[in-house]
Amino acid sequence: MKPKIIILLVIFLTSCETTNKNVIINKSFKNYSNDGFALIFNNDILKKKIVSKKIDQRSLTIFNNKLKKDTDIKVTNLLNEKYLIAKVGGFSKYPIFYNSVISERIASELEIDPNQPYVRIETINLNNTFVANKVKTFDEEKKVANKAPVDSISIQNISLEKENIIKNNNQKKLKFEFIIKFADLFFEDSAITLKNRLEEEFNIKDINIKKMSKNLYRVYKGPFYNLGSIRNVYNEISNINFENIELVKL
Repeated sequence: MKPKIIILLVIFLTSCETTNKNVIINKSFKNYSNDGFALIFNNDILKKKIVSKKIDQRSLTIFNNKLKKDTDIKVTNLLNEKYLIAKVGGFSKYPIFYNSVISERIASELEIDPNQPYVRIETINLNNTFVANKVKTFDEEKKVANKAPVDSISIQNISLEKENIIKNNNQKKLKFEFIIKFADLFFEDSAITLKNRLEEEFNIKDINIKKMSKNLYRVYKGPFYNLGSIRNVYNEISNINFENIELVKL
C-alpha cells in the first residue's frame, strides 16, 4: 500500500470516533466555523420534543452544542449574505443534522428561507470587529452610506454595486441543490480509496468523485434537491461520526 494511502486511512480512522456528537458540550473553539442548516424554533418542535429546551423567540440567542454558553457568534444567511451577532444559549438536545437552533427573530432578520435555512455559524472577536448585540445587514450599511459626507460618494457607489451583484447572485442560488462532502483530497487514488471504504465498510452507496482542479479531488454524495432528502441520508450516515462531513451548496 502506498504511503499516502496509509496516511489517509489513519486520518479517516481517527475521524471515525464512536463518540455521540449529541453529548458534546462546552468545547472551546477559538476559530469555529460551520456551514449547515439551522433549525428554526417554534412551539411545535418543542411539543414534539425535537428540541429539548425552549428558546426566546425575541432574542438573538441560538443553541449550538459545540460552543460554550454565552460565546459571541456571527450568524450568516449564506443565500443572501445578511448576518447578525448572536450569543450561544445553554445546552439543548436537537437533531444532529442541524448546526444550530435559531429563534424566529433571527430567521426574520436574516430573511432565512425555511425550506433552505443554509447558514454559517462562526466565532468572532467583538472587541476587534463588531458591536455587541447589534444587527448588521446590507440594508443597514446602505443607511449608513446615505448619511456619509459627499467625499464618500465613490465608496457608497461601490457598496451599492456590490449589493446589486449579491442580489443577482442570490436569485441564482434559490434552487435547492446540495451535496454531502466527505473530503477534498490531493490524489485521485486517495479519493478512490476513501470512496471504496465508504461503500464497502460503511455501506454508503452512490459515492461520487469529482476532479475540482489539477490536484484536488472531491469525494461526495448527491446532489440532493430538497431538505428532507439530504436530511434523511445525512441521518443514515451520521453513525460513522466522520467529522469532516460538510453540506455544500452547488
